[in-house]
Amino acid sequence: MISSRIGRLTALAGCMFLLSACAETELLVHSAKELSGAAQGSDDSKSGGSYKVGRPYQIQGTWYYPAENFKYVETGISSWYGPKFHGRRTANGEIYDMNDLTAAHRTLPMPSLVRVINLTNGRSLKLRINDRGPFARGRIIDVSRRAAQLLGFQRAGTAKVRVEILADESRQLKLAALNGELLPLEKITGQAVAKQTVQRQPLRNSAAAPRARQERAVPAAPKVAYLPPTINQTVETVPTPAVNKLFVQAGAFADFANASRVRTSLSQFGPSWVEKAKVGNRDFYRVRIGPLQTLDNADAVLARLISAGFPQAQIVVD
Repeated sequence: MISSRIGRLTALAGCMFLLSACAETELLVHSAKELSGAAQGSDDSKSGGSYKVGRPYQIQGTWYYPAENFKYVETGISSWYGPKFHGRRTANGEIYDMNDLTAAHRTLPMPSLVRVINLTNGRSLKLRINDRGPFARGRIIDVSRRAAQLLGFQRAGTAKVRVEILADESRQLKLAALNGELLPLEKITGQAVAKQTVQRQPLRNSAAAPRARQERAVPAAPKVAYLPPTINQTVETVPTPAVNKLFVQAGAFADFANASRVRTSLSQFGPSWVEKAKVGNRDFYRVRIGPLQTLDNADAVLARLISAGFPQAQIVVD
């Protein structure tokens, strides 16, 4: 009898351990940059990593669904990451170098190539996606420190951006990665990465954008290779809208009546309205709050919407 009870207790303890281990493993797997150990001296550090899309995963109650989407375009807020993750493995097995032109995205294939446009100053840069993130809500892409320098928002910490995938170049990267190769950026874009000058186009009739809050507190620089700020890289001139306003979008609905009901329920959070949009051949009705004056305001409204039962709410720039 005693031995039987001891056996049951042992089995129960084992189950609890496994459940705890599974939960911890899930947390680690979904925090890709955090779990990456320093591996600068290993042979794998010379590898271009692998081609990876990945399975759906959940972070802080929100599900993300990685997929090959060669029509991806999105506007929102970009952040950047640097010294804390320098030398660690990225989500597809590369070694993160904060001085490379790379970025982290939640769902796009790794590697793939995107164009990131700073909507405040008109700078545009092509970046290779090789990591997962950002996992802070309200951000759509996490660029390397070097990319933030060239796009002109390292000091601010965040920027209003437009991100669009470059389909043909991304397919080239995919084929190279499947063959175990790291395709240099200049071979894909046909441009010499280190010999182009920055061009900057003034915004038309736009007031200076409010200074974004410091998204990341930059720690003391570790003992790693440091590449000083420079603008001698591939930064292009791209026309930008005269006004870029911040909104928090609660969702998009196929039925206007549903969108209208949601809009009414959101009036307590700020000026809410319904906007009609066409995606392909279908009409959708987007429910938004705004425009909002600062990123801090947008972050606060976003947090309240998520707590109120809108986990897919997001910050958009329009």
